[in-house]
Amino acid sequence: MSAWVLPDHIADVLPSEARHIEELRRSLLDTARSYGYELVMPPLVEHLESLLTGTGESLDLQTFKLVDQLSGRTLGLRADSTPQVARIDAHLLNRQGVARLSYCGPVVHTRIDRPAATREPLQFGAEIYGHAGLEADLEAVELAQACLRAAGLRELQLDLADVRIIDAVLDPLGLPAAQVAQIHAALTTKDAAGLQALSQNLPAPARADLALLPTLYGDASVLAAARRGLTPSPALHAALDALQWLADRVQGMAVSIDLSDLRGYAYYTGVRFAVFARDARGPVADLARGGRYDEVGAVFGRKRPAVGFSLDLKELVAAVAPRPLEAAIRAPWGSEPGLREAIAALRAQGQTVVCALPGHDHQVDEFHCDRELVPDTARAGAWTVRTL
Repeated sequence: MSAWVLPDHIADVLPSEARHIEELRRSLLDTARSYGYELVMPPLVEHLESLLTGTGESLDLQTFKLVDQLSGRTLGLRADSTPQVARIDAHLLNRQGVARLSYCGPVVHTRIDRPAATREPLQFGAEIYGHAGLEADLEAVELAQACLRAAGLRELQLDLADVRIIDAVLDPLGLPAAQVAQIHAALTTKDAAGLQALSQNLPAPARADLALLPTLYGDASVLAAARRGLTPSPALHAALDALQWLADRVQGMAVSIDLSDLRGYAYYTGVRFAVFARDARGPVADLARGGRYDEVGAVFGRKRPAVGFSLDLKELVAAVAPRPLEAAIRAPWGSEPGLREAIAALRAQGQTVVCALPGHDHQVDEFHCDRELVPDTARAGAWTVRTL
């Protein structure tokens, strides 16, 4: 095999895309900061048990593992940054009030989780710790929306779900974990035949609830249908009330509900959401995903309310229009009097100045040189910028 061939679903990022990703990264971090979020930078590698706390089997399977040559302990390359941020909140910051934290860095996956995905996403995220109320959930949704709008997306759709819906149906039954996992999988794929087979020995109300859940998707009227059709309980109504509260307050996005969507079930403890970009064909990708995960800090000895979202900048850059090349000034290479000083002064002013090396006067690819630095004919040894 050639030495330059990379592993499957791992790719170099070339100048044009790298420039766009970096511009988006700065824009998203600035957007998070405008909401009061502080930037943290967790390490790429950490002790495995810390990385996998409270995340379920799916993240374990996504995590590359290696042995620390210093301690002999098993380390992991992070596949998700949220457990790390929970550790930072619990032990390094240890604040009593609300903490708003953001991050942006690479994560590594053992396998892809969707077609055409990369195994090395560049994960951006924002999380709120310390507030159990729905106000924090709404802020996370609004910040996700603001980030996608900052990236240039306008037609957005919010999809809401709540893991407490299925908990309200199944928890009273005390089913084995394996059977519960099978039911979750069938609900996620809306497999009516599979659900019927899995629920045939359950009480009649539970069978009816499981048959109804895959049909409960659409606009906010789904919540009223759920109240009429599902077996009533305090837990069910608390979840439906939360979804209704959020749906009533979201602005600038179409809202849809899917009560059988259990993606990330082991991770979330309440409302979960995804923000889709839309085009003329309809939704094209759930670019931002998040929700409430109040259990994530428990293993660190500090169980705090937590809600947030994340997105992959590499996935995002593929969904937005390319940005125009940066305007720049082309300058000659040479040692003429005043030339180096003129170039340095322009760069100090924040201008991009590209020096054309001898024989390559017009070979500038990643910058739009709409001006050039030329000798000032009125002043000896002086240089001036001329529009091309």
